[in-house]
Amino acid sequence: MNKEQGRAILQRLKMKVTPKRLEVMCCLGSEPLYLSADEVWHRIRDRVASVGLPTVYRILDELAEAGVITRIFLADRKQYYFLCANQEHHHHFVCESCRRVEDLGQCVLGDGALDVVQRSGGRVTSHILQINGVCGTCSTPREGTACRTK
Repeated sequence: MNKEQGRAILQRLKMKVTPKRLEVMCCLGSEPLYLSADEVWHRIRDRVASVGLPTVYRILDELAEAGVITRIFLADRKQYYFLCANQEHHHHFVCESCRRVEDLGQCVLGDGALDVVQRSGGRVTSHILQINGVCGTCSTPREGTACRTK
């Protein structure tokens, strides 16, 4: 993602376009991996004057609440973030080895899973599904290629 794309997204969401927000978005959009707030901060702090870690956390939370970025949940209980170009409702496969996030492109729950909740007398207001595992590249490394690890 370049700064113009980031600017267009922020304007569409009626969010103030700031250098710090643009750098956070560009950082996350530069590769298909999930990053922690600390990793984002380390990558942008030399490019943005006076950006602190608390500011990065605040920006990430704002962008996640606006639906621009996705929160990634792992067993270590740390919060990670991923910028996905697909703004429609869908789910992700997360490789725990190389940190790559793959867009599944659709909601994989289907009517059956939602029906279970509805039979209880309740109603579904939202849901989140994330599939964690090890991608094919990391599962079967080939000679001369190495999957990126944490």
